Amino acid sequence: MKRALTAILALGLCFTIATLLTATTKGLGYSESYPAVVCPPTLSGLSSQISLSSRKTQYQRLQAASTKTIPFNALRFPITKDVVVVSAKGVTPVVWQSRAGSWAGGAICSGPASSQWFVGASSDVTTRGRLIVINSGLSEAIVDVQTYSENGKQPQLSINLKAKSYSLLKLDSLATGDKSLTVQVVARSGRINAFMIDERGAGLKSLGGDFVNPITTASTTLVIPAIPNQPPKKGQKTQSSHTLRILTPSQAGANFTLELISSDGSFVPVGFGSRNISAGIVSEFSISPKISSKTFAVRIQSDEPIVAAVISTVTVNNRRDFVWSTPTPALVPMAMAITGLAPVIVFASDSIAVKVEMTFINGKKVLTAIKGSDIATWRVPDAVRSFAILKTSVNTFAGALVVSENGYGFLPITPGSILTRVEVPRANIRVLNP
Repeated sequence: MKRALTAILALGLCFTIATLLTATTKGLGYSESYPAVVCPPTLSGLSSQISLSSRKTQYQRLQAASTKTIPFNALRFPITKDVVVVSAKGVTPVVWQSRAGSWAGGAICSGPASSQWFVGASSDVTTRGRLIVINSGLSEAIVDVQTYSENGKQPQLSINLKAKSYSLLKLDSLATGDKSLTVQVVARSGRINAFMIDERGAGLKSLGGDFVNPITTASTTLVIPAIPNQPPKKGQKTQSSHTLRILTPSQAGANFTLELISSDGSFVPVGFGSRNISAGIVSEFSISPKISSKTFAVRIQSDEPIVAAVISTVTVNNRRDFVWSTPTPALVPMAMAITGLAPVIVFASDSIAVKVEMTFINGKKVLTAIKGSDIATWRVPDAVRSFAILKTSVNTFAGALVVSENGYGFLPITPGSILTRVEVPRANIRVLNP
């Protein structure tokens, strides 16, 4: 009888302790951090620099044996070769690459992505471009590369990447001989980033180049906020040419409408009131706006999810170049480092009201407000090392255009990484001392 009573008391005590443990460990805290961002490597023959907001920003080289981070000790840092992993802490670094006397282009350093769409580049005889796929994680990765062209969906390519490594894919191997590419990179496992460089030439002659910045997902509404336009100078007949590249990956075709937005007004160009595209086939349409504005935006609305971009021809220092302008997500509070770039930022929205804080190289901070309707431009002063979007009107989109000695480029104004929250159990002495 005593043994039975003892067993019942012991069992009751166990239930009581378990209840107390459950009750006292319920409270949870949160750990918040920005995932590290990845900047692409510098390929042979190119030069590359990263714009930073602080000399104390930490980084490590991807393929280094050690995981220890060190400070850049610079506001603009040259990358000689390796992929760089940056602890940016909420301020998105920007990379600017160029080939001397040929072309230039920019991209934001970004966190890992499960899917990226690259609308741009070619696979014909003129291409010298590359798709760069990076695994910045500590385990092996599997990545699927799906290519579309004017000849439809191509066979899928799957690649395996070792931990802390990257792979270079020649664009002419993805759809050999095809002119118009759209590529989707999907991570099946691993911490994956991808970057695309579209570089073209004919023999020894350069035809220009640019980064093709990625789109995260296909959508029924896309806004491309910053497209460069070079009206003909006095006595000239030639001006910038623009081509829309568009794809619907859905099983059915899509009908879309394109609206052009500029300081000369907003309108639907002739032939873009309702255009049809076939499923899985990359289509291109020429845009020839008769406007005096040096920049414009387009808003594309479709009955099926689409991806799109606009390629524009430009002239820099009497040399031919081209720019890929891509859609951006709606603007949110964020910060971006732009040391040495002095971009022109273009905002597009029905009603624009954006509050910006600039940080100069000497540490001085200045507030400014950008207001307008349809489209507004803001030239960032030369001595600004970073800017922060403090407040923004809803459904406002922004992109940056940068001109350098070697060429012309586009940058999406969007954060490279987003603040993440992880639950952390709180220690409670009552667990031990009820």
